[in-house]
Amino acid sequence: MSDEQTTLVYKSAVEFVEKYLSSIYRSDIAVCAWCPEWWKHAEAVARFDALWRTWEHYRIDGPTGLSVWLIDHAGPHMNVLLSPVGSFSGCSVRKGHSDKIPSLPLKSPSPHPFLPPTHSMDE
Repeated sequence: MSDEQTTLVYKSAVEFVEKYLSSIYRSDIAVCAWCPEWWKHAEAVARFDALWRTWEHYRIDGPTGLSVWLIDHAGPHMNVLLSPVGSFSGCSVRKGHSDKIPSLPLKSPSPHPFLPPTHSMDE
């Protein structure tokens, strides 16, 4: 494996968002949602971490890597995150972060539907 393949360009998702993603995604904040404190949103953290890791992987494929990353990864994730009804919908650049959208409501199931199988998968 070459040094280019083992060395990360960005050391974290935060650095990736601040130094790369925020400069290539320039959206009209009036028609999309954004939170300047994006790291306070669990969904954004998960999606930006996935975007950073996949970008580090695909950047090595010179001929098509960036295109694959944009179409298969960045586009879908950013469309969800910047959606006016997405995770950032209660936030604004001017007013900052808001916890307007709560987590999904849950009720725990009884444990019996999730018991481990009684036989091995090899049988």
